[in-house]
Formats: sequence, C-alpha cells, structure tokens
Amino acid sequence: MGNRVLVVDDAAFMRMMIKDILKKGGFEVVGEAEDGLKAVEKYKELKPDLVTMDITMPEMDGIAAVKEIRKIDPNAVIVMCSAMGQQAMVIDAIQAGAKDFVVKPFQPDRVLEAIRKVLS
Repeated sequence: MGNRVLVVDDAAFMRMMIKDILKKGGFEVVGEAEDGLKAVEKYKELKPDLVTMDITMPEMDGIAAVKEIRKIDPNAVIVMCSAMGQQAMVIDAIQAGAKDFVVKPFQPDRVLEAIRKVLS
C-alpha cells in the first residue's frame, strides 16, 4: 500500500493534476483541501504521511498552515507547491517546517522525486 497523501490547493484543477501524478506514482490520496484552514482540519482527521501544500490560498495561506500542522505534529512531512517567482515565500515555508518544494507547472518526475526523497 502506498503512502497516504493530503493534497492542498485552492485550484480544483491543480488538485486533480497532483492527485493524478501521485496515483500513477503509487501513492494513495486520502483527502484534499482548498485552503489552509481546511488543510489543518483534514490533517488532524486523516493523519496523512505527507501533505502537498499550495502557498497562496484564501482563508489561511500555505505557510501559516505549515506552522499550524507542525504544532499538531512536529514530524509532519509537507512539500510546498509554488508558482514561479515565489522563491521568498518558499524560503519562509522551508523555515516554517516544509521539507521540500515543487514548482508549478508540475513536472510529474520532479513531483514524485521530491515526495520520495522527503519520505525516505
């Protein structure tokens, strides 16, 4: 059985793309959330092995969500998904406790490589 993943992005299309990449890579997508607040709730409920987290979202952005999730579970494994040109925010995210990041538009190989690396 594959690792359990929570996919967080405010764009349904992006969640669908990430889920597709993950499923093909042998991962089990156990849930999804469209903002940081829901991501924190879902994390508590589902206890996934990994979270893919968008940075820019309504309600609570990805960086705040990483901090909240890390309060609940200091060992949480989170990979940020950022658009080009968000390098400063990616650094904030890593400092907040994210393990790695992938850049949109996604290259499936890079996404799977990042996820396998942080889980190993």
